[in-house]
Amino acid sequence: MTIRRHVLVVAAAAALLLGGPAAAQEVKGKEHVLPNGMKLLLVHRPDEPSVSAGWVAKVGSVNERVGITGISHLFEHMMFKGTTTIGSKDPKRDLEIIAEQEKLRDGMRAEESKMRAAWRRGEVDDITKPESRTARYKELDAKFDALVKEQRDLLVKNEFDRIYTKNGASGMNAFTSNDMTAYFVTVPKNKLELWFWMESDRLKDPVFREFYAERDVVYEERRLSVESTPTGKLDEAFDSIFWHSTPYTWPVIGYPSDVANITKAQADDYFATYYAPNNLTAVLVGDFDEAEALRLASEYFGRIPRGKVAPPEVITLPTKWQYDLLFEGEADTNPTARLRWHTVPFQHKDSYALEVLAELLNDRTGRLYKAMVLPADAVATQASASHNPMGAPGKYAGSFAIDAEAKEGRTPAEVAAKVLAEIERLKTTPVPADELQKVKNNLAAFSFRRLSSNFFILLQLMVNEAYGDWREMNAGPKKLDAVTAADVQRVAQTYLVKDNQATALITRKAGSAPSAEDAALADVPEGMRPMIKQSLERVGAETDAAKLKASLEKMEAQSAQVPPEMKKGFDLVVAKAKERLAELETAGKK
Repeated sequence: MTIRRHVLVVAAAAALLLGGPAAAQEVKGKEHVLPNGMKLLLVHRPDEPSVSAGWVAKVGSVNERVGITGISHLFEHMMFKGTTTIGSKDPKRDLEIIAEQEKLRDGMRAEESKMRAAWRRGEVDDITKPESRTARYKELDAKFDALVKEQRDLLVKNEFDRIYTKNGASGMNAFTSNDMTAYFVTVPKNKLELWFWMESDRLKDPVFREFYAERDVVYEERRLSVESTPTGKLDEAFDSIFWHSTPYTWPVIGYPSDVANITKAQADDYFATYYAPNNLTAVLVGDFDEAEALRLASEYFGRIPRGKVAPPEVITLPTKWQYDLLFEGEADTNPTARLRWHTVPFQHKDSYALEVLAELLNDRTGRLYKAMVLPADAVATQASASHNPMGAPGKYAGSFAIDAEAKEGRTPAEVAAKVLAEIERLKTTPVPADELQKVKNNLAAFSFRRLSSNFFILLQLMVNEAYGDWREMNAGPKKLDAVTAADVQRVAQTYLVKDNQATALITRKAGSAPSAEDAALADVPEGMRPMIKQSLERVGAETDAAKLKASLEKMEAQSAQVPPEMKKGFDLVVAKAKERLAELETAGKK
């Protein structure tokens, strides 16, 4: 996966926290719906001569099924491959090659079916090994590779990005989560028509070039971000068990065997269903003329036909959890306790009290730090709580999470016990009025900072819209401000109970030592660490110095817009990118 599309997700992660309270300010948005069902949300802010623009598809891993898990994330890659007018020197021959490749792939899939049958019989131990392939598969694969080489000679690499950059745009990026997929960029105000044309073109006439090569890139990304990390497989298994009765049970990046076998035909069907205009919302935040924006939206987005069928609703509701699950594992990492409770989804009336509860526990002034990290007999080096953070499920089901890292000489079990003691205190003793007010003040200050940038307002609007209603960005703060001490006590007593709980105790493998990365991440908020780790891994895996240099320049250009609470994680990725770029440039001189 290219750094271009994903490193900035690190900065976006904390900004996308849902339902965070705001000061008295509100985002004044105007909503319009085109005849084809596409929604347009306009927020006029004339403070700077640019427009942060994006669109969100209401589709994520929750909309998948076993067999095509990871397809939403794969689309995030494919949507940058170009169109019938962008990305190829010979679009006609390019499409002919794709058609020929599909014919060969049909035959290759038939051979893959035979190989899987051989694996089930125990005749081969791994169908991904070259020696496990049938003679016919090898023959077809050779022909396919010849077509791949021919197509590469026709490709205009990264033309989509180059067009934007040439015209003064910055920050082009995208991300996929359980519940949504979003695409965004900031353009000069006089280039707004370019944005409408570019984005409508890739929705109306996309060409999924290098589909199977990009599928392999995603497969490799999975290996780097999950299978090659100390706790990747453990975390994935724990999440799978915790979400066992929902479509959140599989990871956003997909199961490896699914990712390796998604077909272009399946991708075409998925695109037609979930990337139809009636499942999309476009958002503009910045300096633009409203009448002109509506005209451009009608001219460009309005030409895309409405989907033939409505996207199917997610109807699988989580079953009532009635377990006290204990999950144990070993990894080359610092001993850690992870506690999870099933709670409620976005906009549920109890979600606001749960968010206040999480904030009471968080930061250096929070209860977890004071009880577990600060004392002379401390059991942890860090601890954090969250309710439905960005990157976690939240639209159809919710979770309350506490993660704490054990201090040297302490065990994860001791850490978990201390966490539960603090939870019990919240259940039995109402939160003092001054402590509750201080938390609300902190949340209000954080929300004020979130409104300082068109870019972060754009991201928050897209997330709230995908989860159910962009207006929650304005309504949520009022509901949070109304939370009482009794509400906090009630939700603790209702949700943070033993038969609604799952606990993961992760101990260090014998003989292993803390990694330099673990030490560097120690000061980064817990909720941001998984995304930062993934970004660090992608940076470390990058082999194209020019591409990495361009990405680094974009990151540094965005640095001033990064809120203080995200700065440490962002700076860590920037430092890693500089280090990797130096390695690549040194190797290139030899």
